[in-house]
Amino acid sequence: MRVILLVLGALALSACQIVYKLPTRQGNVIEQKQLDQLQTGMTREQVRFLMGTPVAASPFEDRRWDYVGYYKSPRGKVSSRVVSVYFESEKVARLEGVKALEGEKAADKALENPDVKTVLREDKKAQAEDTRVESEQGKESGVILTPDRSTP
Repeated sequence: MRVILLVLGALALSACQIVYKLPTRQGNVIEQKQLDQLQTGMTREQVRFLMGTPVAASPFEDRRWDYVGYYKSPRGKVSSRVVSVYFESEKVARLEGVKALEGEKAADKALENPDVKTVLREDKKAQAEDTRVESEQGKESGVILTPDRSTP
């Protein structure tokens, strides 16, 4: 009987999502300020110093390096980016995926390289939105809750 209650309690708590989900980061950390410094004519060493080691570089075809960045926030927002660097005679000949996407929001940019302040600010916004929605739901029901005034 206790086992059944324990299992039911665990299922009920898992449905509430009180378990904190860690942010998921995979691949390279790609920042726009690094990409702004990339230029055609740079050597492989300069690109590696600026961007780091590429995630995808074929040992048989060394003319292309791919930098792949993926980030999933605890709230489920996904941000991903692929930057390809093409070399000809050991110099950068062409770049793909360097320009920022048109209409990209500031929140999406924060997902690329989140810091503690950004994460806390986004959590506060989400909490404020949740309390606003809860208060609107309370108004719609027609029930007005008054504070307890029995204690001085």
